[in-house]
Amino acid sequence: MPGVATVYRWELFKLRHQKRTYLGFGASIIVPILFVIAIHLRRHHERGGGFAFSDYLDRSGLAVPLVILLFGSIWLFPLITALVAGDIFASEDHNGTLKTILTRSLERWQLFAGKALAAASYAVAAILLCGTVGVLAGSLQSGFHPLQSLSGTVVSAPKATELVYVSLLIYLIPIATVVCIGLLLSAVTHNSAAAVVGTLMISLLFQLIGILPGLSGLQPYLLSTQFNAWQGLLRTPIDWTPIVRAAWVCAIYGGLAIGTSFLVFVRRDVAGG
Repeated sequence: MPGVATVYRWELFKLRHQKRTYLGFGASIIVPILFVIAIHLRRHHERGGGFAFSDYLDRSGLAVPLVILLFGSIWLFPLITALVAGDIFASEDHNGTLKTILTRSLERWQLFAGKALAAASYAVAAILLCGTVGVLAGSLQSGFHPLQSLSGTVVSAPKATELVYVSLLIYLIPIATVVCIGLLLSAVTHNSAAAVVGTLMISLLFQLIGILPGLSGLQPYLLSTQFNAWQGLLRTPIDWTPIVRAAWVCAIYGGLAIGTSFLVFVRRDVAGG
């Protein structure tokens, strides 16, 4: 598919020259560093926070990226993801360049696919960058030591590192859904700010629904819950149930969002500009 490959390369080139790209990557780098600084400053204060791996932050730097994954789903990673996904179609409307692009030898589906792949690639890079900085900064602070799993077993440092990166890959399942939602709002609203904020608000809405009384039965099927699927890897034996559920739940949410955005994009009238 040379058309898709051409669009994809061009979109990656454009991303390298956009401020929002570096805002997202900057946040992916700064947040784990600030988190490690906070760990260092609290050494002489009360320890433990009552959340997964909180008691292990001073014992193994490999706990740092996992704790960031735990809290990053609330707003950090959805926002980083939305910065590009919510802009990638809307920016063409803002700049008035969509009509010009479509006059070239490209099918609309090729343009859509190339842009979607670029947005997804950025999200993957941002998550892996954040995880890697978390591993490095955490190891400098607390050492490259074995990590205690959620089941209480001690995992060697090399094996724990492997689990951290597999956890990042599992985390990309709901992140891909956020990308799809961002693409949908970008295609529908034609406004970057509205699409970015709207994507973040939808993510926060799922969080809110999950804590409302009387709606606990919906929690296993909310997008927000799927951000915790990686925790199944940190149990002995591995609990595949939340991971499998995340795969099909996110496929439903993401499929509906990407399918709708595709239909909106390929059917839209750009004759006016």
